[in-house]
Amino acid sequence: MKNRKMPSSVERVMEEEDLIISKTDTRGIITYGNRAFIAFSGYSEKELLGSQHNIIRHPDMPRGVFKFLWDVIQDRRECFAYVKNMAKDGSFYWVFAHVTPTFDSKGNIVGYFSARRKPASHAVAIMGELYQSMLAAESRVAAQDACNASLDLLMKVLSDKGTSYEEFIFTL
Repeated sequence: MKNRKMPSSVERVMEEEDLIISKTDTRGIITYGNRAFIAFSGYSEKELLGSQHNIIRHPDMPRGVFKFLWDVIQDRRECFAYVKNMAKDGSFYWVFAHVTPTFDSKGNIVGYFSARRKPASHAVAIMGELYQSMLAAESRVAAQDACNASLDLLMKVLSDKGTSYEEFIFTL
């Protein structure tokens, strides 16, 4: 991610009919992106294909969120998450992501598929606040402990609310 732009305060807002699709291999390397993915990311198809999916990672996203997501999908389950992405020009866009593993005929995971839709604005506000708290937790510990620190905070929030991650996400 050399020569990457700094984040800006410019937001790109998805429309209700927008659907961003991407596929990756098992290492998170992009193998497909639809026109909406290309348009929102600001990268060309050539720049995206073969790149790590984290090319669009916004620094406002806690590392713990991605660890959680990877743990879930590597466990052969689907995961839903609110994600703030960063376009090539530094602008950002929020998505409600549905990520699933893809399997070969023998049941082996061969990649991942993600469909993203426009998130509800009230959910973005709630998740943005939670993510800031998770980032703060990450910043208080050594780098190797950051993911666990923010995941611990997320689990505490869920426990305090008496809900599972899935219930929490779907009630926003």
